[in-house]
Amino acid sequence: MKHSLEEAEEIYAKLTAGKVLFILGALIGIVAVAFIAVYLGAANLSVKEVFDTIVAKIFPFMEVESSKIATAIVWKARLPRIVMAIVAGAGLAVSGAAMQGTMKNPLVSPYTIGIVSAAAFGASIAMVLGAGLLGSGRYLVIMNAFIFAVLDAFLIYGIAKIRGVTAETLILAGIALMFLFSGLTSFLQYVASEEELAAVVHWMFGSLCGTRWEDVYVAGAIFLSCLPFLMKYSWDLNAMALGDEIAITSGVDTNRVRIFSLVLATLITAGIICFTGIIAFVGIVAPHIVRLIIGGDHRFLLPCSCLLGALLLLVADTIGRTIVAPIIIPVGIIFSFIGVPFFLYLVMTKRKEYWG
Repeated sequence: MKHSLEEAEEIYAKLTAGKVLFILGALIGIVAVAFIAVYLGAANLSVKEVFDTIVAKIFPFMEVESSKIATAIVWKARLPRIVMAIVAGAGLAVSGAAMQGTMKNPLVSPYTIGIVSAAAFGASIAMVLGAGLLGSGRYLVIMNAFIFAVLDAFLIYGIAKIRGVTAETLILAGIALMFLFSGLTSFLQYVASEEELAAVVHWMFGSLCGTRWEDVYVAGAIFLSCLPFLMKYSWDLNAMALGDEIAITSGVDTNRVRIFSLVLATLITAGIICFTGIIAFVGIVAPHIVRLIIGGDHRFLLPCSCLLGALLLLVADTIGRTIVAPIIIPVGIIFSFIGVPFFLYLVMTKRKEYWG
């Protein structure tokens, strides 16, 4: 018995060490890619210029000279989109992981349950009709996208409450609303002028171009405010992975966990895509890669999904900025090239486990 206990402790230590190594590796990867990304771009800056610009801004008391052009490129063009890529990747990935855990479906993400489609419809209303509840100009689009994304979550909850807050009801309600908002967006595109249509299509590509520091602050604040509450439910999500019956007998209020997780994931997603436009598949790809590497324990799955999502989106955006520079390919397009094959792989190779 003692020997078995020692073996179990040794196995647990190895598993924990593997998870810690994954976290450290992801953090190192994010820092490394961020340094590369701030150096690469259409404007040729030397490593020394980039380094001096960063040091001069962070440590103004040090006598380090930096040109105004280099400062503008690094601090107004490159760093905001790099930090937004990290925030967006982390937020979309953890939202997908939480939704998959609560709904026990590996193909669920903010995209597949209509949150993104609702945001696109809200943004389209602002761009085509100039109508909205809050804000003006650029912020009219941002607020409309955020409000409609949150509205989608409440509609899903309202529909599910009629039939019972089960995973199946939430998913089906989300899919129905996804098609509804997609159809409404298509109608607005049909009646839009050429300029309005171009604006809508560009927004739906999903891009980090034009990101400002205030955008990063808002998206980051929403993400960091919601993440601790999602982490609080990690034990409950582990119990729900074994089935609702087992979770309920363990004292988990499954309905409460599903609703609160949906609301938190929606707030994170809405706070990101209202600035970036549609970026699909992050919420599917990152959590699945993490599951393959470290397993499905949500205590580690949620934070590791954050880190991997941030790394993947940062890499995708860096590729989009540099592969055919000075032309910038929207990050939503680049990530779709990654996400679609992976999504099809999941459907084709894991269909028995996923579809029962």
